[in-house]
Amino acid sequence: MPLLAYKECHILSPQQLRKLSEHKYSCFSASLLDPLLQPWWNWLVAQTPLWLAPNLITIVGLILNIVTTLILICYSPNGVEAPPRWTCALCALGLFVYQSLDSIDGKQARRTNTSSPLGELFDHGCDSISTIFVALSACISCQLGHYPNWLFFQCFCAIALFYCAHWQTYVSGTMRFGRIDVTEAQFSIIAIHLVSAALGPEIWLTKVPYLECETRCLPLYLACGIDLSLVFRYSKSILNDGCGKNGSSVAGTSVLSPSIPLTLVVLPALIIAQKSPENIFTEHASVYILAFGMVAAKITNKLVIAHMTKAEMEYLDWSLLGPTLLFLNQYFNCILPEIWLLWFALAWGTQDLLRYCSQVCLEICQHLRIDLFRIPYSPKGSITTSVGSQSNLGADKNGGASHRKSKSKAH
Repeated sequence: MPLLAYKECHILSPQQLRKLSEHKYSCFSASLLDPLLQPWWNWLVAQTPLWLAPNLITIVGLILNIVTTLILICYSPNGVEAPPRWTCALCALGLFVYQSLDSIDGKQARRTNTSSPLGELFDHGCDSISTIFVALSACISCQLGHYPNWLFFQCFCAIALFYCAHWQTYVSGTMRFGRIDVTEAQFSIIAIHLVSAALGPEIWLTKVPYLECETRCLPLYLACGIDLSLVFRYSKSILNDGCGKNGSSVAGTSVLSPSIPLTLVVLPALIIAQKSPENIFTEHASVYILAFGMVAAKITNKLVIAHMTKAEMEYLDWSLLGPTLLFLNQYFNCILPEIWLLWFALAWGTQDLLRYCSQVCLEICQHLRIDLFRIPYSPKGSITTSVGSQSNLGADKNGGASHRKSKSKAH
């Protein structure tokens, strides 16, 4: 009975919290751009006040990224209308700020001697949400709404690949970044926004000289090539790099088990979009992608937690309620207007994601006796740490590699 009461009030079990405390971040990066950007990141973190909590840096960047993308969405909700140039420039700025802050939060944690497993989880959690908005903003900037199937493919491909990156981490125990990966993708999207801002979004509708295709096809084909290479790399790692017993995952489960939650998100999204009598995806593309994106972010966060706590991942989740209602409504010949259920799915998925993340962060903070957005002491001794850590800042990858298990007395 006490165990049942504990499960009702807590998301993480005592065993998971213990495993989380023992977790050590493992990362390998071969990124092309990361070494070139290290001087900028090192300078930026050196200007950051020591009292500023690393997680606060992360969340500020995420909020800026979301706000700038929402402004773009307001002017072109379906990716068909040409958004004003300044909204594209604003998105480029928002993504650059997010990328920079996301890259220094781990460095700041080392400077202030406040690294913890929560930092890694918080960083990846914010990235899971940012991925949805970044992918959608790039598609709108290219006016990809003229080709709904391409719009669907690119957005859900970005969501699925981000999930697969953590899937292979759950299997191998190590986060791996290739030569063309997160940083390169982010700066490519920044470039797309800057082209739209400088030349106007209409530039993507013009024909390429000597080629029978529109300008927007060039980044599309490039993205498809990168997507295929990532799928091949992730598949190879998932099938061959299991670090558990007999090649299983870190939790000793099947390396293919995380495919079930992903399928429960992507497959219904595809079926509902194709079978909708009201063309719900074509008419409300941004709302549709955000609604399913929130569900995908929730299951990605659960996968990250399963990896960090070496636990089996649950397949079903309450965030799937919205997609389930949309599916059943179509099955019964649309008893309710689909747009009503789509907005419900977005609202439900968003609140469920925020509630889940808040509760998990609260439980981890209580277990590790730390604060989420505040450094609870005057980091006088951190100045020495920061000087010594400057030579090691290159080890960070998007702020994640430095979120290792802390040996700080503050924890």
